[in-house]
Amino acid sequence: MKSFILKLSGTLFLGAFFLPALAQNKPAYDMTVNGVKVIVQPSGNEILEVITIFKGGVQNYPADKAGIESLAITALTECGTKNDSKNSFKDKLDKISAEMGGSAGMDYSSVTLNCIKSDLETAWPLYVDAINSPIFDSSEFDRIKQDAISGLKSQASRPDFAISKMGKETAFKGKDYSKSPTGEEETVSKLTVSETKAYYSSILIRSRMLVVIVGELDKSVIEQKVKQLTENIPTGKEVKLNRYSYVPSKNTFTDQKKALATNYIQGITSGPQPGTADFNAFVIAMRIFANRQFLEVRTNNGLSYAPQTRFNPGLSPYTYVQVTTTNPNKYIDVMDNLITKTHGEGFNADEVKNTKTGYVTSFYYQMETNSAQAASLAANEVLFNDWRRSIRINEDMKKVSVEDVNKAFNKYVKDFTWVYQGDTSKVNPALFTASPNDKKVPESKIKIDNKN
Repeated sequence: MKSFILKLSGTLFLGAFFLPALAQNKPAYDMTVNGVKVIVQPSGNEILEVITIFKGGVQNYPADKAGIESLAITALTECGTKNDSKNSFKDKLDKISAEMGGSAGMDYSSVTLNCIKSDLETAWPLYVDAINSPIFDSSEFDRIKQDAISGLKSQASRPDFAISKMGKETAFKGKDYSKSPTGEEETVSKLTVSETKAYYSSILIRSRMLVVIVGELDKSVIEQKVKQLTENIPTGKEVKLNRYSYVPSKNTFTDQKKALATNYIQGITSGPQPGTADFNAFVIAMRIFANRQFLEVRTNNGLSYAPQTRFNPGLSPYTYVQVTTTNPNKYIDVMDNLITKTHGEGFNADEVKNTKTGYVTSFYYQMETNSAQAASLAANEVLFNDWRRSIRINEDMKKVSVEDVNKAFNKYVKDFTWVYQGDTSKVNPALFTASPNDKKVPESKIKIDNKN
């Protein structure tokens, strides 16, 4: 049976950011091999998970080339290598029940290997070839490009995806986060095999790489394997990742008329940068607020079957609320009242305590696989510059107070960038763009520190 592979994306769910302090004899450690940072988590089992990260994500290419990194990473395991055709490559993996794959995200891309420890000597040369010597076969490249275009067409037909795309493009106009890692049909269709191969060569540098290994391997073996992986890769220039905090200066509203069965609304607001003092408190705040929004929007007012609230951490963190409803004007009235009440009254001690407990419990449950643990280490290192944060979740959450949670909510949840798709005759934009004074938001009694 093939082991489960967790494909990474640059923007992960919050639960993937931490690794529980598992009971084990050997602690996690890091080292540098050929200038590449290597993070090692002994697993206590016979499964091996390896992730090679290429940092940067959507920062690495212009908007008119969106999708090029996704195609390049896919091609590594789908187009063959200098030593194996696509079929030969996959046959060798299948014989040992190993899996290899890749994905491109907002903040980084990844190439994964999952195999049994005893099969490493067979799997590792294939992994090295995939990263170092992909051939970008033209016929296979055309196939994966067509698959990508078909996927984009399918996405575009889904209203939930369309409103999220509109929200990001509106809020992050002219910024990196307005791009999609998978690209647009127009951009992907124009990409050629030669320029995609050249692009991959440009990001294949040690200074952009990170290697994470979860498994029971001697340090000397890991050093030898990573040397083999990286010895022919150029060092490259130092890579500095850009961080951008989205803070809307006022409420805005953009609508788009669409013939839909219902109306789709998304509002985007701010969120703390990974690694700042507000981060953990804000995670708890938004989980409580999500429950409150569900209660008010669905249960108490019957305005939507699935209201959403989510904090998307990353190099450009943001928070969004989303709803489908036949009564958009009533929805914004309910949301305004809910936000106003939360700003004025805050969250209570029981809500914070129970949410912290639920969050940590659910996190431990999610970290049962080597794949999830490796993903956690990688995300913490890229986004927080601190992979060790992965083992501190319980201790870190214990330090979060009710006051911390209330201050974080009031600091970041203020104005929204609203987008709307559906029947424009049913919505009053003025209700969405009203200023706090117009909405008569009371002065909060919670002291707020505006330092990020």
